[in-house]
Amino acid sequence: MKLKEIRTAKKLTQKTLSEISGVPKRTIEDLERRGDGRVSTFIKLADALKVTLDELCR
Repeated sequence: MKLKEIRTAKKLTQKTLSEISGVPKRTIEDLERRGDGRVSTFIKLADALKVTLDELCR
């Protein structure tokens, strides 16, 4: 899971990513820590980060 790596490379805070993606900040925190979640959530995050689902989940 490269969520934190991609988010920080794009200079986004968890709060900003939450606002852009519609995914709660707490969920983003949990995903960055544990890396497991719903596919629909990962799709929202990938779209917001402008990366493919494959890039995000490597």
